[in-house]
Amino acid sequence: MLQVLIGIAALFGCIGIIFAAAGAHAKPGSGLDSAGHMLLFHAPAVIATCAAIVSGLVHRPLGIGAAILLLLGVALFSGDLALRAYTGHRLFPMAAPTGGMVMIGGWALLALAAFLALRS
Repeated sequence: MLQVLIGIAALFGCIGIIFAAAGAHAKPGSGLDSAGHMLLFHAPAVIATCAAIVSGLVHRPLGIGAAILLLLGVALFSGDLALRAYTGHRLFPMAAPTGGMVMIGGWALLALAAFLALRS
């Protein structure tokens, strides 16, 4: 499971670079730079979360849940911005804010996972 999360995070890192470059050069002002930055911020965070799970620094089930929420949230947020930039359509109404809230939930769950690991 952790290898899958790391693989998805690495792909998100690749896409983040592409979106950041497209936002700077091909479609300035389209929101692609924001989408790229979110992908680039969260990809290493998920990889670090997986490393923390393996090392026992965070509670494993909650850490995995946090990594999934971070990936899901950034996919919704960045996917919505990219779709709007390239097609003019939304993923679904409120997709980007929903993705943002899911990312916040992922970070909060990661904090809980770390604090619970202290008790073990």
